[in-house]
Amino acid sequence: MAAAAPSPSSPGGPEPEPPAVRYSELLQHLVGERRRPRAWDPAALGGIPSPAKSEEQKMVERAMESCAFKAALACVGGFVIGGAFGVFTAGIDTNVGFDPKDPYRTPTAKEVLKDMGQRGISYAKNFAIVGAMFSCTECVVESYRGKSDWKNSVISGCITGGAIGFRAGLKAGVIGCGGFAAFSAAIDYYLR
Repeated sequence: MAAAAPSPSSPGGPEPEPPAVRYSELLQHLVGERRRPRAWDPAALGGIPSPAKSEEQKMVERAMESCAFKAALACVGGFVIGGAFGVFTAGIDTNVGFDPKDPYRTPTAKEVLKDMGQRGISYAKNFAIVGAMFSCTECVVESYRGKSDWKNSVISGCITGGAIGFRAGLKAGVIGCGGFAAFSAAIDYYLR
């Protein structure tokens, strides 16, 4: 009598072959069209819990997000940067302390420092005004639109540049609008 071959499901018999893996179908689920994006929730991953904010913290946040605070900050920042820029440009300018009546006279250190201070203050005031104008218009545009995106800076750049250029005429206002809007868009693109 011949011994019967063990069935594949019996414990001592050969193992059944695993189903063939279809790598193309697996890739469709991992990186292809069937991929489901996961919701990014840091709290589910054990994020750091933050305590509830006190009334003082909420008040400080509201004050710092107000248009008046942003404008004051831009004004002070513009004043500082403009002053530094004015002093720097006066320092590299060869005509600082120059007297047209006596072109061969060397200016004294006091005259050079006086000219550097005057140019620094002049630049500081101009930068402060431009910073405050831009910040105010951006805040107003953002409040009006109800969105915080790149269009706010472009619109406020156009308004600020147009207002500054319009003092010299309509053409200068249009050029100022376009120039400030383009510069604002470039800065916003670079920073975001």
